[in-house]
Amino acid sequence: MAAIVTGLIPILRTAVDSTATYKGRTVWFGLLSIRLVVIFLAQFPWKSLNEDFHCNDTVICNKFCFNKHFDRSITMTWHFLFILLVLSVLIMELFSSQLRHSVQKKQVKEMESQNEQVYLNDPITTVGGKMRIDLHKSKNSVLVYLFSVTLRIIVEALFVYDLLFWVLPKVSDSIYQCNAAEFNGCSSYNLCVVRGLAEKRMSVYALLFMSILVIVLSCLFFFYSIFHYIICSKG
Repeated sequence: MAAIVTGLIPILRTAVDSTATYKGRTVWFGLLSIRLVVIFLAQFPWKSLNEDFHCNDTVICNKFCFNKHFDRSITMTWHFLFILLVLSVLIMELFSSQLRHSVQKKQVKEMESQNEQVYLNDPITTVGGKMRIDLHKSKNSVLVYLFSVTLRIIVEALFVYDLLFWVLPKVSDSIYQCNAAEFNGCSSYNLCVVRGLAEKRMSVYALLFMSILVIVLSCLFFFYSIFHYIICSKG
Protein backbone atom coordinates (compact mmCIF):
# COMPACT_ATOMS: atom_id res chain seq x y z
CA MET A 1 0.00 0.00 0.00
CA ALA A 2 2.89 2.35 0.73
CA ALA A 3 4.15 1.73 -2.80
CA ILE A 4 0.70 2.63 -4.16
CA VAL A 5 0.70 5.87 -2.16
CA THR A 6 4.19 6.76 -3.43
CA GLY A 7 3.34 5.84 -7.02
CA LEU A 8 0.10 7.82 -7.14
CA ILE A 9 1.70 11.11 -6.04
CA PRO A 10 3.46 11.90 -9.38
CA ILE A 11 0.44 10.61 -11.32
CA LEU A 12 -1.95 12.92 -9.47
CA ARG A 13 0.50 15.82 -9.75
CA THR A 14 0.81 15.29 -13.51
CA ALA A 15 -2.97 15.13 -13.87
CA VAL A 16 -3.45 18.34 -11.89
CA ASP A 17 -0.83 20.20 -13.91
CA SER A 18 -1.60 18.93 -17.41
CA THR A 19 -5.36 19.05 -17.94
CA ALA A 20 -7.97 21.76 -17.90
CA THR A 21 -9.54 22.52 -14.56
CA TYR A 22 -13.27 22.48 -13.79
CA LYS A 23 -15.57 23.17 -10.87
CA GLY A 24 -14.86 20.99 -7.84
CA ARG A 25 -11.73 19.43 -9.33
CA THR A 26 -9.52 20.32 -6.37
CA VAL A 27 -12.14 18.90 -4.01
CA TRP A 28 -12.21 15.53 -5.79
CA PHE A 29 -8.43 15.18 -5.88
CA GLY A 30 -8.24 16.28 -2.25
CA LEU A 31 -10.82 13.69 -1.21
CA LEU A 32 -8.99 11.00 -3.18
CA SER A 33 -5.77 11.83 -1.33
CA ILE A 34 -7.50 11.79 2.06
CA ARG A 35 -9.27 8.53 1.17
CA LEU A 36 -5.94 6.96 0.27
CA VAL A 37 -4.43 7.99 3.60
CA VAL A 38 -7.47 6.71 5.53
CA ILE A 39 -7.34 3.32 3.78
CA PHE A 40 -3.60 3.15 4.39
CA LEU A 41 -4.09 3.71 8.13
CA ALA A 42 -7.31 1.69 8.46
CA GLN A 43 -5.78 -1.49 7.09
CA PHE A 44 -3.15 -1.79 9.86
CA PRO A 45 -5.51 -3.44 12.44
CA TRP A 46 -6.44 -6.01 9.76
CA LYS A 47 -2.91 -6.96 8.71
CA SER A 48 -2.56 -9.65 11.39
CA LEU A 49 -6.16 -10.85 11.17
CA ASN A 50 -5.10 -14.48 10.76
CA GLU A 51 -3.01 -14.30 13.95
CA ASP A 52 -5.77 -12.42 15.83
CA PHE A 53 -8.29 -15.22 15.25
CA HIS A 54 -8.24 -18.06 17.82
CA CYS A 55 -10.53 -21.03 18.51
CA ASN A 56 -10.62 -23.67 21.26
CA ASP A 57 -9.85 -26.53 18.87
CA THR A 58 -7.00 -27.80 16.75
CA VAL A 59 -5.00 -25.61 14.39
CA ILE A 60 -6.70 -27.11 11.34
CA CYS A 61 -10.16 -26.43 12.80
CA ASN A 62 -9.01 -22.93 13.67
CA LYS A 63 -8.10 -22.31 10.02
CA PHE A 64 -11.40 -23.80 8.88
CA CYS A 65 -13.39 -21.51 11.18
CA PHE A 66 -11.33 -18.52 10.08
CA ASN A 67 -12.10 -19.16 6.41
CA LYS A 68 -15.76 -19.70 7.28
CA HIS A 69 -16.05 -16.48 9.29
CA PHE A 70 -13.95 -14.25 7.02
CA ASP A 71 -15.12 -15.68 3.71
CA ARG A 72 -14.19 -12.57 1.73
CA SER A 73 -11.10 -10.39 1.59
CA ILE A 74 -11.57 -7.16 3.54
CA THR A 75 -8.65 -4.92 2.62
CA MET A 76 -8.60 -6.06 -1.01
CA THR A 77 -12.26 -5.02 -1.31
CA TRP A 78 -11.31 -1.58 0.04
CA HIS A 79 -8.48 -1.30 -2.48
CA PHE A 80 -10.71 -2.38 -5.37
CA LEU A 81 -13.39 0.18 -4.47
CA PHE A 82 -10.70 2.85 -4.21
CA ILE A 83 -9.58 2.00 -7.75
CA LEU A 84 -13.20 2.50 -8.89
CA LEU A 85 -13.19 5.90 -7.16
CA VAL A 86 -10.03 6.85 -9.04
CA LEU A 87 -11.70 5.78 -12.30
CA SER A 88 -14.73 7.95 -11.51
CA VAL A 89 -12.41 10.95 -11.27
CA LEU A 90 -10.36 9.95 -14.32
CA ILE A 91 -13.49 9.89 -16.51
CA MET A 92 -13.82 13.66 -16.14
CA GLU A 93 -10.05 14.07 -16.41
CA LEU A 94 -9.92 12.23 -19.74
CA PHE A 95 -12.88 14.21 -21.03
CA SER A 96 -11.37 17.56 -19.97
CA SER A 97 -8.02 16.57 -21.47
CA GLN A 98 -9.67 15.72 -24.80
CA LEU A 99 -11.69 18.95 -24.68
CA ARG A 100 -8.57 20.96 -23.97
CA HIS A 101 -6.74 19.30 -26.85
CA SER A 102 -9.55 19.99 -29.33
CA VAL A 103 -9.82 23.65 -28.24
CA GLN A 104 -6.06 24.12 -28.58
CA LYS A 105 -6.19 22.74 -32.12
CA LYS A 106 -9.05 25.11 -32.92
CA GLN A 107 -7.09 28.04 -31.50
CA VAL A 108 -4.07 27.19 -33.65
CA LYS A 109 -6.25 27.14 -36.77
CA GLU A 110 -7.82 30.46 -35.83
CA MET A 111 -4.39 32.03 -35.24
CA GLU A 112 -3.15 30.71 -38.59
CA SER A 113 -6.09 32.34 -40.36
CA GLN A 114 -5.54 35.46 -38.20
CA ASN A 115 -9.15 35.55 -37.22
CA GLU A 116 -9.37 37.23 -33.83
CA GLN A 117 -13.06 36.59 -33.34
CA VAL A 118 -12.15 33.47 -31.50
CA TYR A 119 -13.84 30.72 -29.63
CA LEU A 120 -16.54 32.79 -27.90
CA ASN A 121 -18.64 29.64 -27.79
CA ASP A 122 -15.84 27.33 -26.75
CA PRO A 123 -16.45 25.56 -23.43
CA ILE A 124 -12.93 26.38 -22.24
CA THR A 125 -11.82 29.76 -20.95
CA THR A 126 -8.40 30.85 -19.72
CA VAL A 127 -8.20 32.18 -16.18
CA GLY A 128 -4.87 33.26 -14.74
CA GLY A 129 -3.00 31.46 -17.49
CA LYS A 130 -4.82 28.19 -16.78
CA MET A 131 -7.56 26.64 -18.92
CA ARG A 132 -10.94 26.17 -17.24
CA ILE A 133 -14.00 24.33 -18.54
CA ASP A 134 -17.05 26.60 -18.60
CA LEU A 135 -19.91 24.18 -17.96
CA HIS A 136 -22.41 26.85 -18.97
CA LYS A 137 -21.28 26.54 -22.60
CA SER A 138 -21.25 22.77 -22.99
CA LYS A 139 -24.08 20.39 -22.09
CA ASN A 140 -21.85 17.43 -22.90
CA SER A 141 -19.41 18.60 -20.24
CA VAL A 142 -22.23 18.83 -17.70
CA LEU A 143 -23.48 15.34 -18.58
CA VAL A 144 -20.02 13.80 -18.25
CA TYR A 145 -19.51 15.67 -14.98
CA LEU A 146 -22.84 14.40 -13.62
CA PHE A 147 -22.00 10.88 -14.76
CA SER A 148 -18.64 10.93 -12.93
CA VAL A 149 -20.28 12.28 -9.77
CA THR A 150 -23.04 9.65 -9.98
CA LEU A 151 -20.48 6.89 -10.38
CA ARG A 152 -18.65 8.24 -7.34
CA ILE A 153 -21.85 8.16 -5.28
CA ILE A 154 -22.54 4.56 -6.35
CA VAL A 155 -19.03 3.41 -5.44
CA GLU A 156 -19.20 5.12 -2.05
CA ALA A 157 -22.64 3.58 -1.43
CA LEU A 158 -21.12 0.15 -2.14
CA PHE A 159 -18.34 1.02 0.28
CA VAL A 160 -20.88 1.92 3.00
CA TYR A 161 -22.86 -1.25 2.32
CA ASP A 162 -19.75 -3.41 2.57
CA LEU A 163 -18.65 -1.77 5.83
CA LEU A 164 -22.08 -1.80 7.52
CA PHE A 165 -23.46 -5.14 6.42
CA TRP A 166 -20.36 -7.31 6.03
CA VAL A 167 -17.30 -5.98 7.86
CA LEU A 168 -18.89 -4.60 11.05
CA PRO A 169 -20.97 -7.76 11.77
CA LYS A 170 -17.76 -9.80 11.59
CA VAL A 171 -16.25 -7.80 14.46
CA SER A 172 -19.42 -6.96 16.39
CA ASP A 173 -18.99 -9.75 18.98
CA SER A 174 -15.79 -10.72 20.72
CA ILE A 175 -16.79 -14.41 20.77
CA TYR A 176 -17.92 -16.29 17.69
CA GLN A 177 -19.40 -19.79 17.70
CA CYS A 178 -18.23 -21.89 14.79
CA ASN A 179 -19.88 -25.13 13.72
CA ALA A 180 -16.98 -27.01 12.15
CA ALA A 181 -18.53 -30.49 12.32
CA GLU A 182 -18.65 -30.66 8.53
CA PHE A 183 -14.84 -30.73 8.61
CA ASN A 184 -13.54 -34.13 9.76
CA GLY A 185 -12.24 -34.18 13.31
CA CYS A 186 -13.62 -30.77 14.33
CA SER A 187 -16.18 -29.99 16.98
CA SER A 188 -19.69 -28.71 16.24
CA TYR A 189 -19.37 -26.30 19.19
CA ASN A 190 -16.19 -24.40 18.57
CA LEU A 191 -15.73 -21.03 20.31
CA CYS A 192 -13.56 -18.49 18.50
CA VAL A 193 -12.38 -15.02 19.45
CA VAL A 194 -11.00 -12.11 17.41
CA ARG A 195 -8.43 -9.90 19.10
CA GLY A 196 -8.17 -6.14 18.67
CA LEU A 197 -11.85 -5.52 18.01
CA ALA A 198 -11.70 -1.89 19.20
CA GLU A 199 -9.00 -0.99 16.65
CA LYS A 200 -10.77 -2.86 13.86
CA ARG A 201 -14.10 -1.16 14.59
CA MET A 202 -12.42 2.25 14.77
CA SER A 203 -10.86 1.72 11.34
CA VAL A 204 -14.30 0.84 9.94
CA TYR A 205 -15.84 3.96 11.53
CA ALA A 206 -13.12 6.12 9.95
CA LEU A 207 -13.85 4.66 6.52
CA LEU A 208 -17.60 5.08 7.06
CA PHE A 209 -17.14 8.74 7.97
CA MET A 210 -15.04 9.30 4.85
CA SER A 211 -17.57 7.56 2.59
CA ILE A 212 -20.55 9.45 4.02
CA LEU A 213 -18.66 12.73 3.66
CA VAL A 214 -17.94 12.02 -0.02
CA ILE A 215 -21.56 10.99 -0.63
CA VAL A 216 -22.88 14.20 0.93
CA LEU A 217 -20.46 16.42 -1.00
CA SER A 218 -21.11 14.53 -4.24
CA CYS A 219 -24.88 14.91 -3.83
CA LEU A 220 -24.46 18.64 -3.20
CA PHE A 221 -22.32 19.03 -6.33
CA PHE A 222 -24.78 16.88 -8.30
CA PHE A 223 -27.88 18.90 -7.44
CA TYR A 224 -26.00 22.19 -7.69
CA SER A 225 -24.82 21.29 -11.20
CA ILE A 226 -28.33 20.33 -12.32
CA PHE A 227 -29.82 23.53 -10.93
CA HIS A 228 -27.03 25.91 -11.96
CA TYR A 229 -25.94 24.53 -15.35
CA ILE A 230 -29.14 22.94 -16.68
CA ILE A 231 -32.22 24.52 -15.09
CA CYS A 232 -30.92 28.10 -14.67
CA SER A 233 -29.21 28.12 -18.06
CA LYS A 234 -32.55 27.41 -19.72
CA GLY A 235 -34.07 30.35 -17.90
